[in-house]
Amino acid sequence: MNKIIEILEELKPGVDYKNTENLIDGRYLDSLTILSLVSELEEEFDIEIPTVEIIPDNFNSVEKINSLIEKLKED
Repeated sequence: MNKIIEILEELKPGVDYKNTENLIDGRYLDSLTILSLVSELEEEFDIEIPTVEIIPDNFNSVEKINSLIEKLKED
């Protein structure tokens, strides 16, 4: 999860990613940041994130992002 936090810090510094559970709903991440995040995650973790998975519930916290990555790595 540290790598996810590093990527998020590069894209949008100044957010407490370890404790924030509403990254999308709280408007910490906008649509352009999310697109960049998806691209970075795909490259870093060698996964492909399907469009149907790009929903707020999967990106509201580092834990949720990590769960999505783990799920996609299993497929």
